This record gives sequence, C-alpha cells and structure tokens, in this order.
Amino acid sequence: MAKELNQEERRLAHDMLDRARAAMAQVEDYSQEQLDRLAQAIGWYAGNEKTFTELAQMGVDESGIGDRAGRPAKRFKIHGVLRDALRQASTGIVEVDDAKGLVKYAKPAGVIASLIPMTNPALTPPVTGIYSAKTRNAAIFSPHPRTAETTWKMVEVMRNACRAVGAPEDLFQSVRHPSIPLTQYLMEICDLTLATGGKPMVKAAYSSGKPAYGVGAGNSSIVIDETADIEIAAANTRMSKTSDFGSGCSADGNIIIQDNIYDQMIAALQAEGGYLCNEAEKTQLEAAMWDEKGNRTFPTIACPPQQTAKVAGFTVPDDAKFLMVENQGQIGAEHKFSKEKLTTVMALYHFETFDDALDTVRAIYNTGGKGHSCGIYSHKDVNIDALARVAPVSRMMVRQAQSKANAGSYTNGMPMTSSLGCGIWGGNITNENVTMKHMMNYTWVSRPISEDKPSEQELFGEFFGQEVA
Repeated sequence: MAKELNQEERRLAHDMLDRARAAMAQVEDYSQEQLDRLAQAIGWYAGNEKTFTELAQMGVDESGIGDRAGRPAKRFKIHGVLRDALRQASTGIVEVDDAKGLVKYAKPAGVIASLIPMTNPALTPPVTGIYSAKTRNAAIFSPHPRTAETTWKMVEVMRNACRAVGAPEDLFQSVRHPSIPLTQYLMEICDLTLATGGKPMVKAAYSSGKPAYGVGAGNSSIVIDETADIEIAAANTRMSKTSDFGSGCSADGNIIIQDNIYDQMIAALQAEGGYLCNEAEKTQLEAAMWDEKGNRTFPTIACPPQQTAKVAGFTVPDDAKFLMVENQGQIGAEHKFSKEKLTTVMALYHFETFDDALDTVRAIYNTGGKGHSCGIYSHKDVNIDALARVAPVSRMMVRQAQSKANAGSYTNGMPMTSSLGCGIWGGNITNENVTMKHMMNYTWVSRPISEDKPSEQELFGEFFGQEVA
C-alpha cells in the first residue's frame, strides 16, 4: 500500500513554505547589484573546486552510480550558469521595444519546488539556486532518496553563501527525509515546480495543479556522414558516452554511420576505447541490462563497461571505456538497444543514402527519446538542414559532444542549465533549456503607437474581393 502524507510531513511542508515566503519578502526590494552579488556568492560557495569535488564525489558514493573521478568537472556548469545569469537583468525593466511601445518588467515567480535527480545531487541545486535567487525567488529542494544527504549538504553550502552577503538563508531549504507524498504535497503548495528527474515524478509535477517545467527522457542519436572528420567524431562520441559513465540523458546512445566510412569509424571508436561485442555478448548484455518487464537494471546503470560486462557474464579489457553493439535494422519496442541505455553502451547503425539515415532517426525516436536531442558530424549543410527538418528533437548539436553541449557549453550559444525541456514531443511545456527566464513573471507595459492596420487587400491578397459561395 502506498504511503500517505502524514501530519508531521504536512506541518513540515507548510513551515518550509512560510519560511520561504518570509525570505522572499526580505529580498523583494534588492537592487540588481545586490542580486548579482548574491548570485556570485552562491556560485563561488557551491562551485569552488574543493567544495564541489567533495560533494560531487559524495553523490557518487551515496547513490552507487556515476564516475567518481569525472563528476567534479561538472562544477564548470555552475560557472557557465553564473556567466549567463550575470549577463541578464532580473528586476525592474528587463526589455524595451520602442517600435511597439512595449516595456517588460520582471517579477518573481514565487516559491519553487525543485526536484533533484540522483544523478546530479551536487549540481542541480546550485544551478537552480543561482537562477532562483537572481530572480528573487525562494527554492525548496526535494532530493532523490538515494542522494538526500548530498543534496542536503549542498543546500547548506548555499545557505552559507546567503549569510555571507546578508541575505536570508531560507531562500534555500532542502527536505532532509524525502518521501513521495511529501514531494507531491510540496508541488501542490508551492508556486512553480522544476521537475528534473524520472518520468513518474515529472508526470506528478504536471498533475499537481500548479505550473511546472518538466523534462523528457533522452535517447540521443548521432548521424555521422562521409564528410565527417572521423577522429574528431570518434573522440567526441567517446567523450559524450563516457561522461559520468553515460548517466546523462544527453549521452550518445545511437550512432548512425554512412556505409562507406563505417569500418573506419568503428576502428576509430575502438581506438578511443570502444569494445565491439559479438552476437553472443550482445545477447548476454541485453539480458543483464533489462529485466523481464523491460526496465533497466540498477547494477548496470551509469557504471564502467567492465562492471556491465561482468554482470552480463563476460569480460572486457581493463582499458575499455565503452561497449558497442551492432543493431542494424533492430529498432522498436521489442529491440532494447534502440532505447535509452543510461550507461557506457552504444548501438551502431549504418546507412547508404542520407534519406536512409533520416528513416533510421525517425524510427529511433518513435521508439523513445522524442523531443530531447540529436546530433550530426557533417560538413554538408544540406545534410545538416535535412536532419534539422526531420528530427523530432528540441536541440541538435553539429560536430559537438552532446553530453557536453546540449545544456550549454563555452563553445556554443545554448543557455547553460541542468534541465532540458523536450517540448510537446516529450510531454513538456517548453522546448528550451530551462533557465532564469523561466523563473520570472512579467508585466508588459504598453503605450500607444501609430496605427498599424494593413488594408484588407494587403491582408487577404489574391482572395480579396472574391465571391464566397
């Protein structure tokens, strides 16, 4: 029987909400300079190398998934978020359009319920926190039970940052002992929910009766055509697949390669540490990675390829960095490797004409991951354009490692975030990277302008004056 919200949890939720609203009242009249200073304090306290390394590795230890050595590098995402936040106004007048006589004023969204995934318990709170504080909101963080302590400690760091600049520490609070009923209740009583997590929690957020930004599942796919720089494509694909052991929804999962470079590309991937499974190993791998109901098995999620292979019953070299399975023509619900893998495993496909590649892309996203992301390694604009027109995704990276690029990087213009909207395809309200602008209300002030009224002939064109039956 499902656990119900108890009175103690209800009182806790309302106490946190009251404290959050009181904190917001204290920063209501903060100037832009004060808000920028607060954002900088949060960024430094949470994103300095010593603190973030300690908490990032704690998150891996607490959850049992992820790359302990690599995860500390995610602190640079905090730096990028701070960069973006400092370049934008968040109080008072934030936009003026003289031609239309419009002036836009920014105001807080309110108290934000922020759901934290177990894959990023040290990263997501300060990312949300910088944007939230900069916009004069308060945030209540509801962690995943597997990483509740890491989230709690990071939020304590952020509270320390508030105290350092004289801001109220209750701008940030974290649930110490999370439960599904408590999280659901917080979503019902807060003003806005940011749901970065699994599908059930995102669905609950949209059912809470309050506005919510959710994210969709990934199944990131990469098309590599004959014009690609094979060594760069292989290196980037390895980087994307192995980042945090493939835990991110942006990790390259399906590699779609043109026939005439297929063998070269496989060799380049092997040179990058890829291990090509034979058919027997592929069968063992599938049995280990999915249970009888088709759900991913925890011991094979976000782990080194050696661990995944061991669970499956075979061994791979110590220097292997990821596993590859050939999956040509095997796409659909019954073909598990055409779905999201969430670990250091990728599926390989090949194509003759670019239309064939587009057909493969359509089939993969009809199986899973619609709305999230794809990428292409090509120097042919016609192919880049063709994929962009067909792929049912919210973001498409050109010659970039998706897991390093989708959520913003220092070498592309995508907004920095840790939450990726997947649009109507993915059951979300936005296709955008969820950032500061999504945490504000706006007041539009409209002044009169010269009349802008086209003639009926201009409006109706060739149909103007025609007799209508």
